Amino acid sequence: VQLQASGGGLAQAGGSLRLSCAASGSTGRTIDMSWFRQAPGQEREFVAGIRWRDARTHYADSVKGRFSISREAAKYTVYLQMDNLKLEDTTTYYCAARLTGILSTLRDDKYYSYWGQGTQVTVSS
Repeated sequence: VQLQASGGGLAQAGGSLRLSCAASGSTGRTIDMSWFRQAPGQEREFVAGIRWRDARTHYADSVKGRFSISREAAKYTVYLQMDNLKLEDTTTYYCAARLTGILSTLRDDKYYSYWGQGTQVTVSS
């Protein structure tokens, strides 16, 4: 499975951005997809994830109510709508995919076998 992320950029605090991640390759296997973020020198942090077979979602507390993850099944694409952006949202975002599993483990990066390239999100004041 190959993942292609796009949509990062610059936004003002309180503004919005939407990230996209398209999966290709062995997408006939059911996969879950999530977004993580990682700043230089810091640990990777779970942001949001979606279980493909039933579209159930899971969010980090830090983004709950501001970010929304969704999928477009026919295109094997997942979106991260980021609203009410904060300065602390500035970092590199990565999409990831795994074979479908338990919802509660969506946030654990050790279950993910496939990673896209990072896309930078910068929030300015």
